[in-house]
Amino acid sequence: MLRVRILAGVPLAAALLALSGCSSHWGCTDTTAERGEAGVRVQVENTSGQPLGVTAEVVDWRLEPHPQVPSEGDRVHFRFRFVGADERSGPAVDACAVDKERVALGCRTVHSSQAFGPNGDPTGDDWLDVEHPERVAEVLLIPNDQSYDRRTCEQDVKDGGGLHPPKSAYTGDQL
Repeated sequence: MLRVRILAGVPLAAALLALSGCSSHWGCTDTTAERGEAGVRVQVENTSGQPLGVTAEVVDWRLEPHPQVPSEGDRVHFRFRFVGADERSGPAVDACAVDKERVALGCRTVHSSQAFGPNGDPTGDDWLDVEHPERVAEVLLIPNDQSYDRRTCEQDVKDGGGLHPPKSAYTGDQL
């Protein structure tokens, strides 16, 4: 009689596990946000495309040797500013040196925390290493916030999933 009661409870237990998220059929989905329009000045947006109230802009750029490795030739030295972000936690965007057709020659992610200098100046600088620096026409920022990318379904079927920022830009991407 005890065995019959245990077997009768199996479907109920399976249903409870499925509802609690302990099933491999949790329904986890990953979606990737669309890449926003790159520009010299952009409104930073979250994965839903909503503005975060932060503006990122390229203040200026120039070709010059990096002071730590001058023998390697010219690199792209650029200055950027985040307005509306705080020093500790804030967004990050991809910065790319592009040619006249807006094809990425080199990219890297810059964080708003890099932009805080003395006296609260929200301006920072960084370097881009590109194979053909003479082809650089400008430095652009991509508005998608890259500061937080939640776990994927593959990493964690129960707690992963949802919207993710677009893949970072790479050399050869059309912006």
